[in-house]
Amino acid sequence: MTQGATKQAGSRAGRPELDRFDRAGVDKFETRRAQLADAALATLGELGYARTSLREIAQKTDFSHGVLHYYFRDKNELITYCVRRYKEHCVTRYDEIVATALDAPALTEQFADTLVATMLEDTAMHRLWYDLRAQAMFEQPLQPTVNDLDRQLEEMIWRVVARHAELADTTPAVLQATAYSVFDGLFENCLMRHLAGDAGAADRLRTESAWLLPRLMG
Repeated sequence: MTQGATKQAGSRAGRPELDRFDRAGVDKFETRRAQLADAALATLGELGYARTSLREIAQKTDFSHGVLHYYFRDKNELITYCVRRYKEHCVTRYDEIVATALDAPALTEQFADTLVATMLEDTAMHRLWYDLRAQAMFEQPLQPTVNDLDRQLEEMIWRVVARHAELADTTPAVLQATAYSVFDGLFENCLMRHLAGDAGAADRLRTESAWLLPRLMG
C-alpha cells in the first residue's frame, strides 16, 4: 500500500470516531438550548412578544444575557424555538387519542377533555403562540416558523376529524382547513375568556368542542 493510500485509509477509519464526537457536541448544544428555553417560558408567557428581550429574560432567570445570546441569535430565535418545542410536543397528545379511542363518542369526549386540559395547564404557552402568530403578519422572519406550526396543528386536528369519521362510518363534511379554523377559533376565544377571568370558559370549550366534532361529519 502506498503512503497516500495509507493516509486515506487512516482518514476513513477515523471518521466514525470524529462523527461520533461531532454528534455528541450537537446533542449537548441542543440540550442546553432546550434547558434555556424551558427556563425562559415563564417570562415569555407573562410578558408576550413585544415586551420581551433577551436581557429581560436574563434578569428573570438564572442565566446571563451573554449565555442566552450565545445559544440564540436574538429573541425571535428563542421565542420561535420555545413555541415550536411546545407545539410539537402538544401534537403528540392528540395523536395518542386518535390511536387509542375505541369509538366515536369516546374520541369526542377525550378530544374535548384534552383541549380543556391544555388550555388550563399551558395557558401562558398558548397565549404566547397567538401573540407570535399575530406578530408574524408584521415580521417576515417569524412567518416560516408560524406557517409550519400552523400546518402541523391543522394536520393534527384533521387526524382527529378523519378518525372520528372512520369510527362513525361516515366522511368529513368540511375541508381540512375549515375544520382547523373552526376549532382554532373556538379555542382562542375560550382562552381569551379564561384569561379575562371567565370561570365558565373551560366548560364552554368542553361542551362546544364535543358538540362540534360530530357535526363536521357528512
